[in-house]
Amino acid sequence: MEIRHLIYFSTLAQELHFGRAAEKLFISQPPLSRQIRELETELGVLLFERNNKRVCLTEAGRYFLRESSALLQQLEKAKIKTKQIHESVAGTFRLGYISATPRSVLAAVLKTVKERYPFLRVNLYETATQRQLAALENGTLDLGIVRAPVLSSLLEQRLLFSEAFCLAKPANEKIPLTRLAGQPFVSFNKEYAPDYHQQFIHCCHQLGFEPQVIHECNNMPSILELVASGIGVALVPQSARLLSRSPGLDFVTLPQLSVTTETVLAFDPGNRQPALPVFMELLETACRKFAGKRKERRRS
Repeated sequence: MEIRHLIYFSTLAQELHFGRAAEKLFISQPPLSRQIRELETELGVLLFERNNKRVCLTEAGRYFLRESSALLQQLEKAKIKTKQIHESVAGTFRLGYISATPRSVLAAVLKTVKERYPFLRVNLYETATQRQLAALENGTLDLGIVRAPVLSSLLEQRLLFSEAFCLAKPANEKIPLTRLAGQPFVSFNKEYAPDYHQQFIHCCHQLGFEPQVIHECNNMPSILELVASGIGVALVPQSARLLSRSPGLDFVTLPQLSVTTETVLAFDPGNRQPALPVFMELLETACRKFAGKRKERRRS
């Protein structure tokens, strides 16, 4: 028994017509009839009942169709995986991201990767920019979604998106911008995210005050949760609006601020991981769509 016997049998079982099955297989009808007879002879069973009017599967034929279909599907999966291993679009890809990364962007990329590269496993690591840069330099990460600047001679960066800061405050509190100087602030720990902390301080100075930071966190969702609980206020990137759906949160645009923050892709240009350009392209595409949706929300 050869693979072609299973393919011919499966095609005939689907069409239940020798002429149509032969046409689908790009062969003439006599060779198809001969292959089916050879298969039935080897198995010692009748797989089809046929007469001048119709062709139908026997009980043995229906059982053999289920089993042979499973074998053919397994063979197709093996072919795909073998090709992907040959092209190296398999194995494990290690992606780092900061806590402010829009979850919709990550979800869109992971969904596409699952569909296109089912044998590629993705390990996600939510951690600070500085830790990602160190991991990229020593080869324990393949790609990082980080906050600029990337101050490393070993790494390169590509812009994903740039955005302004806004004020996150409890929804039930009215806080005039002229009274921000007296407000308790929640922000990132300056040792954990030093560059972000400097941007935060720069924003406050531009608004004309020195911030009173009463709580420091190491991720954006925690900052937003504390603000929603009434602990204080925070200066956060505009995209943080999409990280929390809490009714206890309100976001205020600060047009007087000229400070912006950039989210970039950081990577080692010498990394030969074949999936690296795939992820970079998918992330850039997802971020363009994300930016477009943000503009639509602002207009509406």
